Amino acid sequence: METTELTLDKLRVLLVEDSVDAMNLIRSMLADLGITQIFTAKDGRSALDFLGAVDDDDIIDVVLCDWNMPRMNGIDLLRQIRTVDPATPFLMITGAADGDSVAQAKSAGVTGYIRKPFSAEELQKKLRVIARIIAHRRSAAA
Repeated sequence: METTELTLDKLRVLLVEDSVDAMNLIRSMLADLGITQIFTAKDGRSALDFLGAVDDDDIIDVVLCDWNMPRMNGIDLLRQIRTVDPATPFLMITGAADGDSVAQAKSAGVTGYIRKPFSAEELQKKLRVIARIIAHRRSAAA
């Protein structure tokens, strides 16, 4: 089976971030990468509400999520998503990259980290890896 590349502009991203400024900055970075399908939520609870409200299980390719948020933080959102969907790539955005935080996120099923502050290039690298993972899974399922 040949894996076809999934281009970044085809990614459908759920961006979960409580800071309006950070959300706007990340959304701008994603748009600069050609990504136009960007869904947003202000916290984990809102993200779960969004995911529960859509009929299409494949509406999102990747979740890009802040760790520290009110109502429901990123690690709790990750755990909730993993109970129903163990495969959707989940990138945690965090300033906490200490050993305990990394271990906690890995045990919950995180796909990767983006440590704050980060550049558009770092985001692009992580998303390219995610795009390859998604393309591989799709070709294996075909």
